[in-house]
Amino acid sequence: MGRMHSKGKGISRKSLPYRRSPPSWCKIDAEQVKTEIMKYAKKGYKPSQIGVILRDSFGIPQVQQVTGSKILRILRVAGT
Repeated sequence: MGRMHSKGKGISRKSLPYRRSPPSWCKIDAEQVKTEIMKYAKKGYKPSQIGVILRDSFGIPQVQQVTGSKILRILRVAGT
């Protein structure tokens, strides 16, 4: 949908940081993150919900930066 008073059509989206390593202020270990993911998966949470919980309560910005793999891949390897 175009703008009312200008020519632009604009796209709004978020962009992930280019750097693939975890931030220096994120001190949690990859194994701790994996155990938390497994704990929430056993409770019945979906991967997106697990990511929100880890972001809000543990301060983990991106699970992939900390562990090296995504939440769904971690769950598939574990077999849950």
